[in-house]
Amino acid sequence: MSKDEPLVSVYITNYNYEKYIERSIESVLGQSLQDFELIIIDDGSTDQSKETIERYRQEERITIIYQQNKGLNITNNVAMRVSRGKYIMRLDADDFLAPEALAEMSTLLEADEALGLVFPDYYYVDAKGEITGEERRHDFEKEVSLYDQPAHGACTMIRLSFLKKLGGYNESFTCQDGYDLWLKFITHYSVNNINKPLFYYRRHGENLTSNEGRILETRRAIKETFIAKEKSKASTLIVIPVRNTKIKGESWPLFGKEGETVLEQKVTQCLEANTCAVVYVVSSDEVILTFARDAFRSLARVKVLERPARFAGPNQTLGDTVKLAVDAAGKEGLNVQFVMTAALEYPFLSAAVVDDAVNTLLLFKSDAVLSVRPDNKMYYRHTGHTLTPILDQEKFTRLEREAIYKAVGGIMLSTLESFKSRGKINAGKISHIVVDEHAAFGVHSSFDFAVYKGFQEQPAAVGHMS
Repeated sequence: MSKDEPLVSVYITNYNYEKYIERSIESVLGQSLQDFELIIIDDGSTDQSKETIERYRQEERITIIYQQNKGLNITNNVAMRVSRGKYIMRLDADDFLAPEALAEMSTLLEADEALGLVFPDYYYVDAKGEITGEERRHDFEKEVSLYDQPAHGACTMIRLSFLKKLGGYNESFTCQDGYDLWLKFITHYSVNNINKPLFYYRRHGENLTSNEGRILETRRAIKETFIAKEKSKASTLIVIPVRNTKIKGESWPLFGKEGETVLEQKVTQCLEANTCAVVYVVSSDEVILTFARDAFRSLARVKVLERPARFAGPNQTLGDTVKLAVDAAGKEGLNVQFVMTAALEYPFLSAAVVDDAVNTLLLFKSDAVLSVRPDNKMYYRHTGHTLTPILDQEKFTRLEREAIYKAVGGIMLSTLESFKSRGKINAGKISHIVVDEHAAFGVHSSFDFAVYKGFQEQPAAVGHMS
């Protein structure tokens, strides 16, 4: 690096953030480390952003680029090509840095030539810039061996030479650049975190990250791209355990509209997954077995298996039921790598989520995967004197180690090897997939059943949940 090249290239991406961009720019100019260049990229703003940006035209360390709405990942690659620094970092125009941010992140990178990227903890701020919370990650030196929690896309400092070797950003994705980047780096280089808040992440209701459906869909597509070469064939045995549960006098598995039952819908969801090799419908109920044998008799990839009644008890674990299917598959000479259970209680699960579970297990080299949703509700325990919050959830700081996830969606996946050695699916190193509210909807009560029937009668309403 020649002496006229900066240590760090910071680029600010802006689209209609005239209210916030000045503070973002000033937070860079006010850094304790002054060995930087600043690239401001306006992506076709239609507000008064340009007037603010032009006030910095004479600052020799600032380069200004105007372009016509090319999207985040194309913009990231534009910044990568024009940057002259050893390290590069994106700052969104509605966020801003702590004064020591560049110094602390670059110091860590300078001390370890194998380190590909480093990211800090951060504060949450509101539209006015007032701090509303603090996000703290695990200690990467002592606590992290499963890398399925990505860094924040912005304010992550990256070794530019490594980023170029990895081909930059995938321009086929319009959001979640940080997730794409994260998977590239954990696959090839080391990563680290600074357990100190060094930037201010503004939440004001207009953020892209508020669009959960788009985020989850894009993450699934990114993972699919990463493991496309590994997943050369369908390799998952899916077990659907079926009790003839009655709700309001109706059989839940056999309930249906327009000629298709809940059980048939679930089988279809599983068969449509690219990773599905075979589906085992397992039950001890004669009515269910008779129905299933008739309904699926023409489907070669669907097997109907009777299980002993003792395996179907309400307090019984699924281990024995899954083993029954695994043993049956072995006797038939079926070659599978993974085993999954898919619960009937979750009728809106899609084939894409089934595939995502397998992709996640492959990417993060875990033993098992569960479908979950983050649960930010307050939970209390009774001490005998009063109710007290569990895990100090009233604290200002959000600690990653205290995050709570609720198992929903009905997916439990394991490698066949792990299941055979441990006797259960949810064991070993467990990673996770987050499902949207639609897939997370479960039928566990008469009320849930009534809601589900309402969906069936008004299918257009279902889409509003995703």
